[in-house]
Amino acid sequence: MKLRFVCIILAVALLVVGSAVAADTSDSINAAGKLYSDSVDLANEGKYQQALDKADQALALNVSSMTGLIQSNRAGILVMLNRNDEAITAADAALAVEGNLTTVHSIAWYNKGNALNNLGRIAEAREAYENAYALDNTLVPPVLTGETPKTAATQSPLSAMTVLSAVGAIAAILSFARKKR
Repeated sequence: MKLRFVCIILAVALLVVGSAVAADTSDSINAAGKLYSDSVDLANEGKYQQALDKADQALALNVSSMTGLIQSNRAGILVMLNRNDEAITAADAALAVEGNLTTVHSIAWYNKGNALNNLGRIAEAREAYENAYALDNTLVPPVLTGETPKTAATQSPLSAMTVLSAVGAIAAILSFARKKR
């Protein structure tokens, strides 16, 4: 009888702890999503340092399912702040996240290409843009530093902020999908 009572108490305790952990996880995901969305909004307003601060706060919450998205966003913001070496590091962090993250990876490659282009590393930038285009053919590589424009049709129709907005839209979709579950 005592063993059965102990097992019931243990089961109830595990249930309570499990519920608390699930609530904390959900709260972390929601908080990271909010910070990420704020970051995208601030970047779209041209407030890049504030956007980076929000992205860093979101990243600090350690929500692994959002790491690639946040790092890809950070890479674009860092490019806009002309912190190109850091942008490459953030893009590489986004690319290191495994899973079905085609859009996140394509934008990370594109932002990495922008940073490499800004640094004059043209061959590497071209390769990064080609990787982005291979994942998403709407991400047409821009004219690289020192190259002659071919035609307007070969230039990317997307500005850096449009790319950030696209990533923001993906985050919103993911957030709503989680809420419906």
